[in-house]
Amino acid sequence: MTDTTLKIDHARFILTLDPQRRIIRDGSLLLEGARITHVGKANELAHLRADRVIDAREMVVTPGFVNGHLHVSYAHATRGIWPDDLGPHYLPNVFRLQQAMTPEEEHATSLLGITELLKGGTTTFLDPGSTKHIDACLAAYETAGCRIITGTHVTDRANALNLPVYETDEAIRIMEDTVRRYDGALDGRVRAWAMPFSQAFASSELLRAAKAIAGRHGRGITLHHSYTPRAARQSVEQFGRRPVGMLEDQGILGPNLLLSHALGLDAGEVELLARSGTAVVVVPTAAIKAGNDLANAVLLPEMLAQGVTVGLATDAANNSNLVETLRAMYLVAVLFKDGRRDVSMVPAESALEMATIGGAHALGLDAEIGSLEVGKKADLVLFDTRRAEWRTLFNPVNALVYAADGRSVHTVLVDGRVVVEHGRPTFVDEWELIQRVQRIGAALLERTETAVPMRWPVV
Repeated sequence: MTDTTLKIDHARFILTLDPQRRIIRDGSLLLEGARITHVGKANELAHLRADRVIDAREMVVTPGFVNGHLHVSYAHATRGIWPDDLGPHYLPNVFRLQQAMTPEEEHATSLLGITELLKGGTTTFLDPGSTKHIDACLAAYETAGCRIITGTHVTDRANALNLPVYETDEAIRIMEDTVRRYDGALDGRVRAWAMPFSQAFASSELLRAAKAIAGRHGRGITLHHSYTPRAARQSVEQFGRRPVGMLEDQGILGPNLLLSHALGLDAGEVELLARSGTAVVVVPTAAIKAGNDLANAVLLPEMLAQGVTVGLATDAANNSNLVETLRAMYLVAVLFKDGRRDVSMVPAESALEMATIGGAHALGLDAEIGSLEVGKKADLVLFDTRRAEWRTLFNPVNALVYAADGRSVHTVLVDGRVVVEHGRPTFVDEWELIQRVQRIGAALLERTETAVPMRWPVV
């Protein structure tokens, strides 16, 4: 239940991510219901009273993190089973397993995924259409109190991923129905978008229909966008344009389009993204585990330099294996420095922006979340700095991005509701849920006759 008023008092630092990027030392916030009503120095807000006060004297307070591409509903059931060197060949099995899940199973695995996200400080995420039983999972979203963008991914072209292929009219109807049914649910914490899986698996008619649906409802479109150099060359040979150029020709680019992964762009495509206002989400966790040459295959410094809106993501718990947005921040802040041999690449401040206000902008939510400002939603994280990895503490941005991780998350609020306290979820018995999902995973592997042997003997 949301407190009527709640005060976060005497924080060691508040990282506001407001337009001035203020860092408030010894700061306080007042929350009334789901909104922030005051942000400032503790002594200036000392006269304000609240129903509940959280002593934040050794805390660093940040906006809740935003994860712009995370398949949450199925991966936790079979996490860690795929060998490292299987590469993209594991994907058909992933979606085969996902299609076999029941509503009850998907509810439990979604709840576990969201529990992990919230414990790591991620309060908002986009599930790119892979949830099969949204009705069942809606109850998990309500229980956890998260903020989510959902949808149903569709294809109308043959693919090697075991994704269902629909007639174009049916695919369009599914997208329209999903947006109509779920957008605005749970007091607005749920948004629904149009979600063709990728342009490679979608006809021009399907992509244009997705654009129209998004436009009518004031929502977005997301596409998986991963191209090898060979695939990009084939696009030019077959269509006379690289993939982003084709999206421009089809009228799909624009501020309501989010391209996830963004692997294989060239400089000209970056210019098209910047000119059209198209947003991008980069997924360093998945890219480096797949050996995608992140620092060169993703033109992140170039996109940031040209003003492209860029967010962060972690993909699924069975390919990148981790879902902690904070670790994605660390990766983008260090890997481009190393890969480009230039320490000016992606400073810690840029990485933090991508996980907060930049990610919120990419999802069209920056008027509501992504920074700690008066009038915005009370989605925030308190990090406990009474831990060795936080000390000594002088620059809280560097400490957060380069030294901290989710283990130091103390308290998390979404819409003013405390969903994590003292590092533990307030909405579920975590150990009971873990045991349930373990049983679900074992049953899923058995009935689908999926066996992935380990390289070392288990005796």
